[in-house]
Parts: sequence; C-alpha cells; structure tokens
Amino acid sequence: MKTKSVMAGAMLLGMGMIVSSCGIDMPKEVQTSFETMTVAKSDIELPYKFSARMKGQNDVTVTPQVGGQLIKICVTEGQQVKKGQTLFVIDSRNAQLDLEAAQANLQAALAQENSAKLEYESNKNLFEKKIVSSYMLNNSENSYKQAQASVSQARAQVNRARVNLGFCTITASVSGIIGEIPVRAGDQVSPGMQLTLLSGNTTMDAEISLTESIIEAMVQEGMKLADKEKYLANLPDATFIMKNGTEYPHKGRVHSMTGVVNAATGSLTIKVSFPNPEGHLYSGIQGTVVIKFDEKDLIVIPQNAVIRLQDKALVYKVKADSTATAVDVTTQDTGNGKDFIITSGLNVGDRIVTTGANNVTEGQKVIFPEDVKSDK
Repeated sequence: MKTKSVMAGAMLLGMGMIVSSCGIDMPKEVQTSFETMTVAKSDIELPYKFSARMKGQNDVTVTPQVGGQLIKICVTEGQQVKKGQTLFVIDSRNAQLDLEAAQANLQAALAQENSAKLEYESNKNLFEKKIVSSYMLNNSENSYKQAQASVSQARAQVNRARVNLGFCTITASVSGIIGEIPVRAGDQVSPGMQLTLLSGNTTMDAEISLTESIIEAMVQEGMKLADKEKYLANLPDATFIMKNGTEYPHKGRVHSMTGVVNAATGSLTIKVSFPNPEGHLYSGIQGTVVIKFDEKDLIVIPQNAVIRLQDKALVYKVKADSTATAVDVTTQDTGNGKDFIITSGLNVGDRIVTTGANNVTEGQKVIFPEDVKSDK
C-alpha cells in the first residue's frame, strides 16, 4: 500500500511537471468576497397598514317626509349636486288642499276669537257698572281664552300644512354625489323610504382600527380631552392606497378616535379625513391607509443578510475564528423593501454576513486578514 502511494505521488508530480513545462497554469485557491456588519440598534420609520373603506363625512340618506306619487326625478346617479338643489318632486296637490283647509280654519278661529273678545270686553264694562254678575264675566273671559287657544291651534295647523307642502320638493341638504336611485317617476313613496344616498364627498373619511399595541404607550385609559386632541394633532399624515396600488395624491389627517378600546378586538376606531377636491374618491371605495410611526432601539439588518429556507429565516453569524454559523432569526418587514427588523436570534455586537450570505456554507471562513485591516 505504501508503494502504491509513493508511485501515485511520483506520477502526480510528473504530471504536474509536464503541465508546468507546457505553460499551463494550475488553478489557484480564490478567496470568495463577503461583506459583514456588526449588529446595533437604530431608529426607523415603520409604515403601518390598515384596511379601510371610504365614506363621505356628510353622507345623507335621502328620504321623503310625506307620502304621495313621485312626479319628477331631477337628478341622475353619479351626478354632482350643490346644497339646496332640487332632487325629487312629490305630487303636492293634497298638501296644497290641506294648507288651504288649514288657512280656512284659521280664519274661522280668528273670527270666533274676535267675537269672544267683544263679548268679554262688553261684560267687563257691564260688570264695572254692576249690571252683570261676576259669573257672566268669568264665562265670557273663559270663552275668550278658549277662542285664543283655538286660534293658536289653527295657526299651528297652517304652519304644519305649509311645511308638508314644502316637503313635496326634496332638496340636497349637502353638496355631494348622488348614489343609486332605486325609484322611478310615478312610484308611490312614503315617509322613511330611501330615495337615494347623497354622499357629501368634499371631505372623505377612512375608518380604521388602530391596534392597542401601537398606541398603548401614548394613549392612557381615562385620557383627558385636551390630551386626546394633542395626541391626534401630533399623529403623522396618512396615505391612502387604492386597491389597484395607486397612491391617492392628497394626504389625510386623523381627526377622531373612540375613547374606549374594543374588548373583542383590542383596538380603537380611528377616522382619517382626506380632502377630495377633484371628486376622485367615492363612498364605498376600499383600500389601505398607511401611517408611518417612528420606532426606536430596534435591530435592523439588510434583507440580503437573511436566507429563507422553507418556513425558516437564517442569518450567518461570524464566530471568533472567522467562520460562519447559521442562526435562526425571526423577522418583521419594515415596508421599505430593503431592511428587516430582527425580533429574536441576534444580539447587539454580533457580526453577521450581509452581501454574499446566500453563498455561505456552514463553517466556511468569511473574514480574511485584508478584511480585518479594511474594517479597522
């Protein structure tokens, strides 16, 4: 066995001499280039994303106050209308007759009041002359007061009839966009029946749920109103991302917050208002509200330092002998597309491989003398 080893060695040596004499270079060991970093804590701005549905701040359900036949529809679905603009017209003939009847009753009541007043004043003069008794005076006074009450009732009936007549013309209570109109001219409508939804879309609200974990350090139970308003004023601007990925150009501001944490979800309901000058936002639009919060003292590393193996995330840590060893880590996305937050697996001061981490094997040497000099 030893002889074979010697002969084999001689043959290899001879082949090497032949190759060398032919001018062919033997392959040399090449040191692979890696980049490393020392783990430290830093501050970062994290985008928190919340599902939301848009709703006009002044969304109004348009319903009739009186019943009758719908004579005219003055708007179309999706039309932009101004406050006070006529939307629907209901047959007003019955309301007009009611008003005329109420006005006639008022005239009769006024005549009755005038007669009662004359009788009372007459009996009052006669009583002073001791011609009539106090009984007759009191009766005439009571009749006069009753006639006055009848006038007040008749006047109220006139006002009510006039209001009902006005209700036959339905106008926009806010400026906005007309929603679906489920009725047609000629339909019989009744009080409380929905004719359409008027979305006051000059300013839109996105309602989101802010988790208790995000705000527990800032919002205290029993927070005073002044503290709550200050907290809302200091929150960063919000961005609305539509379902197609388009970013809405106008920034939003948080303007209201419920004062009680929902026990079932552990969240607070937040309303974020977005200006809508061009009318591009509509009630019912779904999307994502993004609010960026500053987070402090976090371990943040480049994404290229993390190796994904099925359901595991690995980082190669450099040991004292300059070799790499894989460690399991848990990560959180920063949302910036280039970094991860490490929530476990690494400590401050650890040295890890960044560039080239996907080419590292367990126990491979990743730091060479020149790398140490360049680090210094």
